[in-house]
Amino acid sequence: MNQNYIKPDVWSIIEEGFDKERIKSSESLFSIGNGAMGQRANFEESYSGDSFQGSYIGGVYYPDKTRVGWWKNGYPEYFAKVLNAPNWIGIGLVIDGEELDLNQCKEVANFRRELNMKEGWYGRSFTATLQNNAIIEVKVVRFLSLDMDEVGAIDYAITPKNRDLNIVFQPYIDGNITNEDSNWDDAFWDIYEVGGQGAMHYVSAKTMKTEFHACTAMRNQLFIDGKLDKTTPKEIKSESKISAEYQFQLKKGSTASLVKYGGYTTSLHHAKEALVKASEEVLSKASHFGFDVLLEKQKEAWANVWNMSDIVIEGDVSAQQGIRFNIFQLNQTYSGKDSRLNIGPKGFTGEKYGGSTYWDTEAYCIPFYMATKDQQVARNLLKYRYDHLEKAIENAEKLGFTNGAALYPMVTMNGEECHNEWEITFEEIHRNGAIAFAIFNYYRYTGDYSFVPEMGLEVLIAIARFWHQRATFSTNKQKYVILGVTGPNEYENNVNNNWYTNYLAQWCIAYCLEQIGKVKEGYPEDYHRIWGATKLSQTEMEAWKTVADMMYFPYSEEHKVFLQQDGFLDKELTPVQDLEKSDRPINQKWSWDRILRSPYIKQADTLQGFYLFEDHFSLAELQRHFDFYEPFTVHESSLSPCVHSIQAAKLNRMEQAYTFYLRTSRLDLDDYNKEVEEGLHITSMAGTWMSVVEGFGGMRVVEDKLSFSPRIPEQWKAYSFKINFRNRTLNVKVTAEKTSFELEGKEEMSIRVNGERVVLSPEKVVTA
Repeated sequence: MNQNYIKPDVWSIIEEGFDKERIKSSESLFSIGNGAMGQRANFEESYSGDSFQGSYIGGVYYPDKTRVGWWKNGYPEYFAKVLNAPNWIGIGLVIDGEELDLNQCKEVANFRRELNMKEGWYGRSFTATLQNNAIIEVKVVRFLSLDMDEVGAIDYAITPKNRDLNIVFQPYIDGNITNEDSNWDDAFWDIYEVGGQGAMHYVSAKTMKTEFHACTAMRNQLFIDGKLDKTTPKEIKSESKISAEYQFQLKKGSTASLVKYGGYTTSLHHAKEALVKASEEVLSKASHFGFDVLLEKQKEAWANVWNMSDIVIEGDVSAQQGIRFNIFQLNQTYSGKDSRLNIGPKGFTGEKYGGSTYWDTEAYCIPFYMATKDQQVARNLLKYRYDHLEKAIENAEKLGFTNGAALYPMVTMNGEECHNEWEITFEEIHRNGAIAFAIFNYYRYTGDYSFVPEMGLEVLIAIARFWHQRATFSTNKQKYVILGVTGPNEYENNVNNNWYTNYLAQWCIAYCLEQIGKVKEGYPEDYHRIWGATKLSQTEMEAWKTVADMMYFPYSEEHKVFLQQDGFLDKELTPVQDLEKSDRPINQKWSWDRILRSPYIKQADTLQGFYLFEDHFSLAELQRHFDFYEPFTVHESSLSPCVHSIQAAKLNRMEQAYTFYLRTSRLDLDDYNKEVEEGLHITSMAGTWMSVVEGFGGMRVVEDKLSFSPRIPEQWKAYSFKINFRNRTLNVKVTAEKTSFELEGKEEMSIRVNGERVVLSPEKVVTA
């Protein structure tokens, strides 16, 4: 049974009632971030119960030494991990000599959390009865500023309800933190200074090995019944922690509010010797604005984000809440301001997957950022891969590839492969194809070809070289084969001729050859620069073409479908619906050996290829493949339901499309995979957006124009979304009766709706 404690609301995530069993899940669900840093929704005050404390800084990582039972040549030396950073949110609270700890209280009543997605803040309130019989009401609001992305703010208010109380507030910074996923329990941080400067307190630390420097700082203000208390707090410090202690009497019915400004300055953006000064300046500016003004600025910043990225669903609160939660978390995770950053599968909400970059970015996330941001944001994601090209070539060299062949990493922070599972590190090579496809997809959508001659072509050449060398000529088949791989379906390892991988390899080579010709003709200076730098030859390109032209694809004449890989039909083809419920999810109930021998598919594999290259196949072919593979798919990857939702919508199977949509949009809110306490599935959230825009909206780019084939689930009255297409903004609204389009700007735009040409004029609603 899925969890169901999140209250239905179109703009907020709301939890009511205090339940110790769901603390870690809620810490994930109510996480906040601003693209530069993020944090789980840990309590500010002490909590002795089960909790997963986490605060993270974008781009700051540690190379945790790989831990495996049997070392194999080619293994990465380390697994890069986003670091649990020094904790700045902590506020110790002692009431008549007793520490506030909700795990120890006699009673916790009226407990409520709210993540207000419209305005970008997280709130918590409760009434607690302590062991000493003091009754207090607490209200907390906190947010991480979008405008000042090195700053967060907390307003922590307490009101005595049954008697006057002696209150001790101890806002602190604690550098004595660890990562839950540490391989060897190493210390990741070296704390070298703990101190105060004026009204600010700070902990200065650097990461071991990578030597990122960070200053974690706080600046506090105490208000009694709304009036600033100018008492100087007592400073308490140790080697890794610093506190500012405020002690005072508080009358019954009065309210004391501690406003805490905190955050991080790092050597990614400042000279390491200037970090304390930078912290002092930014926190001084924040406190000068004051909490209320900063919060108003936060609301304005989020209003701007929602103006472009919101999807409105009428008549279905669960679906509406789900899509907004997904869009909110995507915008919290990545803003596009810094091309050194990328989108980790857990974002800033947990440590699983190391917080690193996967192929998810190119396959799932780029469409969302292209359509809801300025195209420069998506270009930065592509530039991230170009900047790591040399590392990708080194990764391939470690595995024996030569001549500038590149294997982009499955997992990375700096371009170097750092995943430590052999069946993924060595075999899940399809990630190379996702990067090439993203270059194609970016140009198809934005019309900005300049990326290809400037950066993209060198990436495509290196990838084509890899596929040429990775393929093997089979004298038995008289075709080129690709052996020993893992496709997107990670429930089959070390297989031969995974169809998706082979198809990508063929396409990558053909696309690269096409772009070489295009750049040669239209950008001769870039062409000669690239030709010289890569030492490309006509002979080499002909060898590539031979591999592409003679690529082998496993096929079943009986079923008239491409086979997921050689030998798929040798499995016991029992559909998922015949599995016992007690066997699900199989990744938690079955041995790995049993999973590998089963026909069960973790996520869209062959169908992933049909999604990326749908114009290469007929509707009848899609239907045959969907009907063959979906019954074996357990959808135990967060990346699976969205692809199936889009394809079900294309096949006009709306009930199935809706079911898949609800699963992808509420994957974390309803905890389908029973793992939300580890963090949220950020990258699959972009797939949720695609489920609406590409699935139900049927949006495509066909022959250089936007095309729509709108459909609507019967559960919805209407839905609407906005997209930025080539610097023109288009509003789309779909009902069962009609689809309306409104173009912002000054120029006309021609689109297709259900195959018919429609001309849009600026600021006029056109119905089709």
